[in-house]
Amino acid sequence: VLGGSKIGLVELPWALMNPGDLLLLPDPGYPDYLSGVALGRVDYETFPLLAENDFLPDLAAIPEEIARRAKFIYINYPNNPTGAVATSDFYQDLVAWAKKYQVGVVSDFAYGALGYQGYENPSFLSTPGAKEVGIELYTFSKTFNMAGWRLALAAGNADMIEALNLIQDHLFVSIFPAIQDAGVAALLDPQAKEAIVQLNQTYDQRREAFVQASAKIGWQAFPSKGSFYAWMPVPRGYTSQSFADLLLEKAHVAVAPGVGFGQAGDGYVRIGLLVEPERLVEAVERIGALNLFG
Repeated sequence: VLGGSKIGLVELPWALMNPGDLLLLPDPGYPDYLSGVALGRVDYETFPLLAENDFLPDLAAIPEEIARRAKFIYINYPNNPTGAVATSDFYQDLVAWAKKYQVGVVSDFAYGALGYQGYENPSFLSTPGAKEVGIELYTFSKTFNMAGWRLALAAGNADMIEALNLIQDHLFVSIFPAIQDAGVAALLDPQAKEAIVQLNQTYDQRREAFVQASAKIGWQAFPSKGSFYAWMPVPRGYTSQSFADLLLEKAHVAVAPGVGFGQAGDGYVRIGLLVEPERLVEAVERIGALNLFG
């Protein structure tokens, strides 16, 4: 049990790695993965998530010497920031790759319940052999809108879980039992499934409104199937930072520059689908008035 999945992701290198060990991280990826690198004083290499591969890792492209040196690899699907989703076939390939190179897998499943138009995201742990090579972290923040409650869990490989439990005992002891009870209630509530369906429908409506409005101004979105983000290319002649600065100054629209998630994200900005469809369309109209897209 974790006080938010971020804690488990950040403390894992501290709990399971020695200084100088190698951790593999996605680029673009959740920036706080690097906090774990700093705390654990470990080395890291990134692997690119590219549009031509639907923002999934190309495991075969990871150099042999890097794969053999690596101790752990982090993955995150549905993905922040791209909104990409993983497939069962990818997870099967990942388990085989992890066994071949003896690399532990850490699956960040924070957005696991959020799928576009009924898409059901497969869990890494549902893959045969997954518990032999890795763990999965799941948070209540997104599924149950409990972000401020700080409650999450990790499950999977017994040795990895034991190491997390040990460091948790020294750092936090436990999570306030009333919050754990609330989490149990959320998981077991017979109405929860319907509530999650309604939540996904809300994000679907926002995504469709934003993507359709963007297409009208010539701004084409990556067709994401998960999370609550739109991953949008920047126009020619701009970096993600200069484009984000322009939108804030000229259109009064705030977006996250992709470079904040890694160098491979520099050609994109991330849009949070966290307001009503009308506001998203208004934001696109303001951007369209700048005549940046052909």
